Amino acid sequence: MSPQASRRIAVVVKGYPRLSETFIAQEILALEERGVDLEIWSLRHPTERAVHPMNRKIRAKVRYLPEYLYEDPIRVFRGFLAALRSPRFGELMATFFRDLKRDMTANRVRRLGQAFVMAREMPEDIRHLHVHYLHTPASVVRYAALLSGRTWTYSAHAKDIWTTPDWEKREKLSAALWGVTCTAQGAQHLRDLAPTDNSVSLVYHGLDLSRFPAPPEARPPRDGSNPADPIRIVSVGRAVAKKGFGDLIQALAALPPDLHWRFAHVGGGELLNHLKVLAQKNGVADKVAFLGPKAQPDVIALLREADLFVLPSKSASSGDRDGLPNVLMEAASQKLAIAATDFAGIPEFVRDGQEATLVPSGDWEALSNALNLMARDPARRTMLAAAAYERLRRDFSMEGGIDELERRFLSLADAPKDLVAA
Repeated sequence: MSPQASRRIAVVVKGYPRLSETFIAQEILALEERGVDLEIWSLRHPTERAVHPMNRKIRAKVRYLPEYLYEDPIRVFRGFLAALRSPRFGELMATFFRDLKRDMTANRVRRLGQAFVMAREMPEDIRHLHVHYLHTPASVVRYAALLSGRTWTYSAHAKDIWTTPDWEKREKLSAALWGVTCTAQGAQHLRDLAPTDNSVSLVYHGLDLSRFPAPPEARPPRDGSNPADPIRIVSVGRAVAKKGFGDLIQALAALPPDLHWRFAHVGGGELLNHLKVLAQKNGVADKVAFLGPKAQPDVIALLREADLFVLPSKSASSGDRDGLPNVLMEAASQKLAIAATDFAGIPEFVRDGQEATLVPSGDWEALSNALNLMARDPARRTMLAAAAYERLRRDFSMEGGIDELERRFLSLADAPKDLVAA
């Protein structure tokens, strides 16, 4: 192994592990298996009991910062004292106060305190930080890297791209060596703000198919005509506004009475109770099951038993939106037919009439019509599902993205600050 390959890198995340972030766990595990030496730093402890099997396979040490500064004042104070002795302290505080003037929030102060702790406690042999998400995690990393003289890069995804102010993105993109993101739409947006076009690259997460069972050889040809054997519809995702599950409940409630169906939702989220109430109000609570968060083996088992996967993503009022949800690729890995919205990164993977049925985002009537037509046509579901599976294997496997990240990380040995990706 080359000297570059032995250089350790810190991967910084908002929370670890998280059930909704299989793409991050997949990336960390794959890079470890390639020989990249990683350490994980998390801004907060996990909030879920279930853990994906691949998280258990990750060998990297995990360090947790104090989520709230008052929870560990001694660590924060020691970090502050160490920062005072740094020749970069003045530059850091000037940067921080410029940020605070534009973002006068307790959250901004908390990120500075976390950066003090990170800069003091980061092992000396780790000279580069890679952060997932451009919003609060990147604020901590930017401050810690500036204070400690380390370099940093980022992976941008969805909410962090669309809800972070442009001024903040411009300054972070200028401070980072380079960054990657997982949709063409997001990549173009960031390139418009970045100092150079080639400092932002499109790198799809893809899917590690070796971790998934082969798809079922065939599915029962259910068409919703038999009340004893209803069509099985499933969705996976956090109950948040950008997932559009409220639209889905309305769409399900509008299905014709002669179509027999059952729907299962997997995921937690702040709107979960609201969705349960909505299902009750729309008279479909007896056909809808909210299963809560599940580990990946349970999710895959549910996908294998279903007839149709649906994801009605849309833009939230906050501007938050999806990237390319990994769960779409997971559904495709099991040759499960997909109905979704033509929004964000979704049509970059599945195209309407070729690998899925796509409808306009926020249009629950169009979604209801699509679900009705697909439910009654098992042959079309089989055709679309097979096409999505082949597209996944051909164009969205994990290896291409990991190859690119491995190349970039292993070329970072004591990189100068103005390094950008070739």
